[in-house]
Amino acid sequence: MSVILAIESSCDETSVAICNNGKITANVIANQTIHQNYGGVIPELASRVHQQNIVPVIQQALNDAKVNKKELNAVAFTQGPGLLGSLLVGVSFAKSFALALDLPLISVNHMHAHILAHFIDDPMPQFPFICLTVSGGHTQIVVIRSHFDMEIVGETLDDAAGEAFDKTAKILNLPYPGGPLIDKYAKEGNPLAYKFGEPQIKDLNYSFSGFKTSILYFIRNQEKENPNFVSEHLHDICASVQHSIVHILLNKLKKAAKQYGIKEIAIAGGVSANSGLRAGLTALAEELNWNVYIPAFEYCTDNAAMIAIAGYYKYLNKDFVEQDVAPLSRMEF
Repeated sequence: MSVILAIESSCDETSVAICNNGKITANVIANQTIHQNYGGVIPELASRVHQQNIVPVIQQALNDAKVNKKELNAVAFTQGPGLLGSLLVGVSFAKSFALALDLPLISVNHMHAHILAHFIDDPMPQFPFICLTVSGGHTQIVVIRSHFDMEIVGETLDDAAGEAFDKTAKILNLPYPGGPLIDKYAKEGNPLAYKFGEPQIKDLNYSFSGFKTSILYFIRNQEKENPNFVSEHLHDICASVQHSIVHILLNKLKKAAKQYGIKEIAIAGGVSANSGLRAGLTALAEELNWNVYIPAFEYCTDNAAMIAIAGYYKYLNKDFVEQDVAPLSRMEF
């Protein structure tokens, strides 16, 4: 028997989940809207809002799961990577909470948790499988041989795909967070209207820095001819940008699947909620006879359910940490 409370506070979502014997019975997420005023996440503000949210979010999760804190068997938390101030709130609370209740502590790597989100619900991938993990801060191709035997075989050399979406949105003067808005407007545009330079990177690695620059120069040049270019062609621009990013991502994923001879393919991370990526992966799966696994939307963006399921498997292995554990803004995979 295991009832695990999990805390996620790596960026700007305060989330708490309860995992009861491998089943998620609560997953509460408090979003921070304050950052919309600044066009991006302000770390100092994020940590302050985490302090305001964490107690009521924990109480809500316990209520939703119909669990008393005395029934808990362990406390799991995100140790990193992430914003140090935000992580500090979650780690400090987890340590204090566990100490007060004499519970073991379980530290979780945020990126491992994104991958293990696939084990929250059926269908679950079979080992080994390949996971494309795409978020605002990371873009990785990972070969997963067991719950904690994971190898990065490709990653971004500079910017992440999620950052490419967000920076493009900023160029187009879309409000924060802009990635979901690009996805929304892309549905009404022509994905082949405009072509952007795609990076030619060796092996299975990615690069999005030059891609972002090509979009910036394209928009600047077009606005010299027509100051209203963006507003008049917004849907086509968004569709073309999204098509290009998805094409870059899936080309390398296709190459990785062939190289490793694996047909169990998954995606994870915030960008896995993108409808263009989901549709492109589904089409590729039909073409190449892949078994594809895509998380439910609520488990794509940062959430404590993925920390809880990772914590559950660590609990089974008795993989605990001591009270001297500290948050890490950068954490080895």
